[in-house]
Amino acid sequence: MRLSALLRLPAFVAVLLWTIGCVPQKSVSVAPQDKQVAYMGRVGKPSQETAELYWSGTSVKLNFEGTGVKARLKDSSGKSYYNVIIDGDSLSILQPDTTSKLYTLATRLAPGKHTVELFKRTEWDKGTTTFYGFELENGGKTLPAAAPKTRRMEFYGNSITAGYAVEDYSGKDSWAGTNTNHYVSYAALAARFFDADYTCVCKSGIGVTISWEPLIMPELYDRLNPSDPSSKWDFAQQKQPDVVVINLFQNDSWLVNQPNHAQFKRRFGTTKPSEEFLITAYQNFVKSIRAKYPHAHIVAMLGNMDITRAGSPWPGYVEKAVAGLQDQKVYTLFAPYKDTPGHPRVEEQQALANQLIQFLQKKINW
Repeated sequence: MRLSALLRLPAFVAVLLWTIGCVPQKSVSVAPQDKQVAYMGRVGKPSQETAELYWSGTSVKLNFEGTGVKARLKDSSGKSYYNVIIDGDSLSILQPDTTSKLYTLATRLAPGKHTVELFKRTEWDKGTTTFYGFELENGGKTLPAAAPKTRRMEFYGNSITAGYAVEDYSGKDSWAGTNTNHYVSYAALAARFFDADYTCVCKSGIGVTISWEPLIMPELYDRLNPSDPSSKWDFAQQKQPDVVVINLFQNDSWLVNQPNHAQFKRRFGTTKPSEEFLITAYQNFVKSIRAKYPHAHIVAMLGNMDITRAGSPWPGYVEKAVAGLQDQKVYTLFAPYKDTPGHPRVEEQQALANQLIQFLQKKINW
């Protein structure tokens, strides 16, 4: 009897070990401030437990080993949209709710190494998203973040740079829902072509001297949280950009001719601004950027909406502003008028990107 029990013991041990092996392992939480979490753009970090995502093109990225990943998010309005990018390829769209929820970003992945990226496709006025961290499925583990990219770009722009209505082919030219997608804007396309990290400070309707809404770019450009005037970005906290692209004045070109608009009255009273005023205002904004980035190449870009149509005086204003700066690392680049209704669609954004790419390759040998 005792011998029989001993003979059965190995089989019992094998079953026990198999049972232990089948017990699900706990998921792994990755906090927002974990050193393996990589951010791109201006990101608020109010605590160890949270990060705040405001601007178009803001990105949160994690390299990991495992079969699935989730993220806990909460949006201030429920109108923000994100591209979920797995392994730099597959893409889905996520719309975070106004209550904190855990969202499955990927599951049933092949065992091994993977990358997940959350990329904000919508503008800051559509909502601020609070990021509470990632969660890796059973047995998952974090991997070291990729080395910082050697190139950096920064963009200051309006709806063109934001990718406003870029995927709206209905003819309505609407921002609503998934129509706006900064991921396929010329800015994002050019940055990916050069394998550059980048920051985008943009807002539909914004101008240098006047906007459709109260804020103008000289009042917004140095903010961390764009909704908070007291929230200032620390320009010294990250590597200085090699290239800064300014694509503004499109909205100014319309609004300076609308004396009955509330913002015209607020900014100019009853008198249309002079050419000298516009040139000086543009120069002063470029000087503000130069003061932050003494060594950057700065591209004063216009287009591809009607600001560059035949007969437009605005390219001339920019040329005079740049010439007056006497700065050998400030350049002009004017994209041809697309001559189609509404905002640039995907193929027109690609054309803008191609022109910027070719310009930088030629001008600064990138």
